[in-house]
Amino acid sequence: MCILFIAVDMHPKWPLIVCANRDEFHHRPTEPAHFWPIAASSTNQATSSAAQILAGKDLQAGGTWLGVNKLGQFSALTNIRLQSEHEGMRSRGELVLKALSGDGLLNQQWLQQHSDNYSPFNLVYQQDNQLWCFNSATAENLPLSKGFHAVSNGALDDVWPKMAKGQQALEQHVLSHDEPDIAQMLSFMRDESEADDTSLPNTGIDLEWERLLSAIFIKHPEYGTRSTSVVMQDSKGNIEFTEVRYDGKSRNLGQQRFSISTE
Repeated sequence: MCILFIAVDMHPKWPLIVCANRDEFHHRPTEPAHFWPIAASSTNQATSSAAQILAGKDLQAGGTWLGVNKLGQFSALTNIRLQSEHEGMRSRGELVLKALSGDGLLNQQWLQQHSDNYSPFNLVYQQDNQLWCFNSATAENLPLSKGFHAVSNGALDDVWPKMAKGQQALEQHVLSHDEPDIAQMLSFMRDESEADDTSLPNTGIDLEWERLLSAIFIKHPEYGTRSTSVVMQDSKGNIEFTEVRYDGKSRNLGQQRFSISTE
């Protein structure tokens, strides 16, 4: 998962709205979003049916990049683009599963103690009805306060061009609609425009890839946006989850919509 735009307590009906793109190599095997078998929904095999996970699945490592559970909890992951990544680390995708397991064991203390086992990451997760973002590079655990936020491959709310553009697009949409329009949100997540060279962040990769990755929607035959997810949670905790999947030519491979009632 490479970019998240999040609205917290900015819509009277939907206090949580998330628009997210997952960027990955196209050859990496993946299952679309689905309800996981209960035994597979938890890293400790102790998940109750109430915490059953709805998420896509990375078939190479077994984890996921974004998901919700039937308790009404949300979690998502982005990688942090640093030179300190090493082979043999644990899969970051298991962190989302742990966050959604329902056992409450994933918290700031656990993340600070175990984050060195993973390549650098941002993890957005809920605890005690508060949304948090943990940055493993700095060990900061920051609350997502009321407002609009962006999480990508650096720090929370960094002012990278695509982060600022997507955050502004979500803000304009939420504040101008009595009811959020999922089709319109999916549309602005398809923005392929790249930043000019003077605005590019310096994350240690070559200029050609820095340009390519500066778009909200990344189009490349080898690596690019594999799926877009829109997650909306109402004031009662009920969730609407939409996923659209793409191939290496950015063609639509299908769209799914799920509803979770926590009442």
